[in-house]
Formats: sequence, structure tokens, C-alpha cells
Amino acid sequence: MIDDTDTLACGLERYRVYLHLLARLQLDPRLRGKLDLSGVVQQTLWEAHRALVAGAPTGDAELAAWLRRILANNLADEFRRCRAEKRLLDRERSLEPALDESSARLAAFLVANQSSPSQRAEHREELLALAKTLPRLPDAQRLAVELHYLQGWPLAAIAEHMECSKPAVAGLLHRGLARLRQWLQEDQQEQP
Repeated sequence: MIDDTDTLACGLERYRVYLHLLARLQLDPRLRGKLDLSGVVQQTLWEAHRALVAGAPTGDAELAAWLRRILANNLADEFRRCRAEKRLLDRERSLEPALDESSARLAAFLVANQSSPSQRAEHREELLALAKTLPRLPDAQRLAVELHYLQGWPLAAIAEHMECSKPAVAGLLHRGLARLRQWLQEDQQEQP
């Protein structure tokens, strides 16, 4: 028999890929080999599970915002550990606004302003589906889509970062978006 803690764990598990995407968007490329994002996301879900047992936000929007705050705190802790001896206090900034901004860009990527509760619930499900689908893209396409649409980088900056031409980046974006749309439509058709 499934008890309440199992139900809570299953409810939180659906946010794993979403949180991983948000964390990856905040990661400085120089820290990629030094930081275990899966561990940070696991820690976030574990802390959330412990707190939910005691009582915490239950609505989807409140839960997502609450999870982003926990993730921001855990990422800040990990960044501090990685840069313990090299850190400059005047350069520190809160990760929570950056995660909120990434989440807002992710939301804007999918749809414009939606107002009814059912539309907002559908939008949250689309966000989770996009977060689960992005890792299926080839690395170059995923990186181009994340940098351009989720972090707001211009094509020239992406081309410089990826060491390729602007037309090559445009092609990666075009193919990546086409695949994402196809996969998201297929996944939506498979759901009852």
C-alpha cells in the first residue's frame, strides 16, 4: 500500500528534470567538471520531501517557486565550496533571482500570457515536458537552444562560445526547435 510519503516523493520526482535544467542554466562553464548538478538536485528534492512531510506549499505554482528557492540555496552552497579560496565577496549575487529569470524565460519560450487556472496548470505541465525533452536533443542543438531561448544569448555570442559561425548556430536552433516541437507533439498525442 502506498502511503503519503510515497505520494509526496512521486509528486516531487516530476520536478527533477526541470530543476536539473534550471541548475544547468546557472552553471558557469568553468565549473562543469567540478560540480555534480545531479547531486544538487537530489539534495533539493530530499530537503523538499523532508519539509513537505511537515507541511509546505501544495499548489503547483507555489511548489515550483519553493523548489527553486531550495535549489538556489543548494547551488549557492556548492558554488561557495568550489570557489572557497578564490571567491570575491563583491561579486557574489543571489541565485534565486537568476533561477526565477531562467524559469520565466523557460515559460516564455513555450507560451505567451495565459490567465485561467486551467491554462496555467496546462502551462506548468508543458514546462515539465519541455524540461524532460530537451536532454533528448544532440548536445550542440541542446546547448544552442538553451543559450539562445533560455538564457537570452544573441547568435553572435553563441557562435563565439561554440566556435562556429552564426549560420551554423541558426541551423542548430532551427533543427533543435523542429525536433522539440515534433517530440512534444508526439508525447502529447500519446497521453490519454
